[in-house]
Amino acid sequence: MKSLKAQRSELANEVYQLHVLEETAVPKFSDQLATFGLYPLHPTGIEVFQMNVGKMCNQTCQHCHVDAGPDRREIMTRETMEQCLAVLERHPIPTVDITGGAPEMNPHFRWLVEACRQRGKKVMVRCNLTIVLANPKYRDLPEFYAANGVEVVSSLPFYNADRTDRQRGKGVFEDSIAVLRMLNAVGYGTEGSGLVLNLVYNPAGAFLPASQQTLEPQFRKVLGKEFGIRFNQLYAITNMPISRFLDFLIRTGNYEAYMERLVSAFNPVAAAGVMCRNTISVGWDGFLYDCDFNQMLDLKVGNASKGHIQSFDLDYLEKRDVVLAQHCYGCTAGAGSSCGGEVAK
Repeated sequence: MKSLKAQRSELANEVYQLHVLEETAVPKFSDQLATFGLYPLHPTGIEVFQMNVGKMCNQTCQHCHVDAGPDRREIMTRETMEQCLAVLERHPIPTVDITGGAPEMNPHFRWLVEACRQRGKKVMVRCNLTIVLANPKYRDLPEFYAANGVEVVSSLPFYNADRTDRQRGKGVFEDSIAVLRMLNAVGYGTEGSGLVLNLVYNPAGAFLPASQQTLEPQFRKVLGKEFGIRFNQLYAITNMPISRFLDFLIRTGNYEAYMERLVSAFNPVAAAGVMCRNTISVGWDGFLYDCDFNQMLDLKVGNASKGHIQSFDLDYLEKRDVVLAQHCYGCTAGAGSSCGGEVAK
């Protein structure tokens, strides 16, 4: 499977995606927020510095909001990483969340992780698991993560092969289990080790996820009993109607019904806790966004003069109006959705 960009699909164009979303006959998201006194939406303070270090990935998953894949060549340079580190040195932002693509494929990835840890930051890495087996040069990633105290957030759409492989590709479940065992072997998911391993579930179809409280015991029971896998938490994440998941929805005739489902499930409590209120997202090229989803639609932070890592202005960013569009319904449906799972407790 090629990325939408490689296919020259209309949906590889961010402007066209936004047009599709805006033309859908559902209430305007900002109006929905205004009904509950939440518009304009402002940050509560930046606690998470999320870096998307590139769109290159060893997988091409059908739900991917990044449209990542082996054919993508956008990669964050060392110079941009150094600019990010300069910001982290100046400001007490506690957490660095490194994502991609497969972030490990960036040639400066390990240097970046070590540099962030040297500056006293908590480091999270969003790992698709199979990257560890994709090439011998990645085989020691579990040991590298453990040595640097990295919190690993791993994609695992379900606890069986059928649903996982349908979403992520043939053989992905088997490889994912093998890598989870490698992570467990170096201490991840073990009580008292301090090495945190969290799993990410997202639906394989045009429906909302069940609650984390329901899913986590199921994952823990099946993965523990059948495979001996240990983990800390399960995050349930709603698929965003953008990029390849938007393409899937349109191709299968589920788009309008899915959008109506998101709107019907709008939750003001979840809206008040969305991740754009405590996160800033840095693109591979250094531009700043309210979240990773806005990044994929090229919706930069509002003030263009302060929209790049070179002109990072924490005071402005903590007072900005968050940029909103119709895809934001995905983060506010039901118990809400974020890079850390549900937001309405």
